[in-house]
Amino acid sequence: MSNQRQQKPTLTGQRFKTRKRDEKERFDPSQFQESIIQGLNQTGTDLEAVAKFLDASGAKLDYRRYAETLFDILVAGGMLAPGGTLSDDVTPTEFCLFKANEDIETMQAYAQVFNKLIRRYKYLEKGFEEEIKKLLLFLKGFTESERNKLAMLTGILLANGNISASILSSLFNENLVKEGVSAAFAVKLFKSWLTEKDISSVAASLRKVGMDNRLMELFPANKRSCEHFSKYFTDAGLKELSDFARNQQSIGARKELQKELQEQMSRGDPLKDIIAYVREEIKKNNISEQTMIGLIWSSIMSLVEWNKKEELVTEQAIKHLKQYSPLLKAFTSQGLSELTLLLKIQEYCYDNIHFMKAFQKIVVLLYKADCVSEEAILKWYNEAHLAKGKSIFLEQMKKFVEWLKNAEEESESEEEEAD
Repeated sequence: MSNQRQQKPTLTGQRFKTRKRDEKERFDPSQFQESIIQGLNQTGTDLEAVAKFLDASGAKLDYRRYAETLFDILVAGGMLAPGGTLSDDVTPTEFCLFKANEDIETMQAYAQVFNKLIRRYKYLEKGFEEEIKKLLLFLKGFTESERNKLAMLTGILLANGNISASILSSLFNENLVKEGVSAAFAVKLFKSWLTEKDISSVAASLRKVGMDNRLMELFPANKRSCEHFSKYFTDAGLKELSDFARNQQSIGARKELQKELQEQMSRGDPLKDIIAYVREEIKKNNISEQTMIGLIWSSIMSLVEWNKKEELVTEQAIKHLKQYSPLLKAFTSQGLSELTLLLKIQEYCYDNIHFMKAFQKIVVLLYKADCVSEEAILKWYNEAHLAKGKSIFLEQMKKFVEWLKNAEEESESEEEEAD
């Protein structure tokens, strides 16, 4: 028994040693590096030939294992040590991104090389994205010209969908932000991205990965304001990006406001206090009354767990809205706000099937509570309604609209008689 116990560690030890030796051989990239550098030196500046060489080499060389080495060489000419300096174990090649001409056409041609390589060897996609993230963290180790080329290339790759906008998180590194490297790099990157795609496409890519609300982080905390961001990017010729960021901030402010509004209502705060808070927010964030009435309507309707039965939900809605009608009235001082409210109600009743038959009763209640005027209702009925459920809602409102018109005619004739 004791002999068996003693043998076990010996066997494990031997196995472990062998595994370690195998790993050392397996991850020795110098031979791979020499092959790629030699190939690039032979193809020179002919990027078509570079693409063909890389395509053919994938069959002979282990791209999967040495993806980082491959991308380091194509970008910087050799393997990069931490911080972005070139390691000196192999003579770097002159034929790489960092030694190329600093213009958009050359960068587009380089983007094509990467595009073809990754299309051919799909497994390189993730490694390539990781490489770009790493290169962005190394920005301080590169020259200004190298940074410019990398920024232009990254913008083109983002436009082509070769990499995800999540790579931008590397630019939020504290040291890069503090020294202004991130913001300067972002200017070049977005300029090249916007030469390929329009702002709505850029915005969609940013939104997809939650980067649309993080652009302020390109600046240190003391400069993280909409005004500073707007001035910096507008002065750099990127007004559409600063407009986008401003709009995002205003959306953020509206979301916060709606959250606070719902909390105040849930607590049962007095309506006069809620009205005072909303008025203050309108002033502070420069929000229009039309936008605000939409937020108030959504907040009021989200407070309740609605009954699933059509006949009961109308009664429930009328009771609930009666309670909050003074709040709605306070922010429908303009005709356009009244119309906006009517459209919001139409949309809500259409999207929430149990409310389809409640539309007319809600509108009548709000008419009686002075939240919407007959002018707004007639305008909605005659021309301004939405297509959503139009025939159903117009039919519901038909009798009430006729009554409004008759009442209007009667009051006109009474006025004439008085004259």
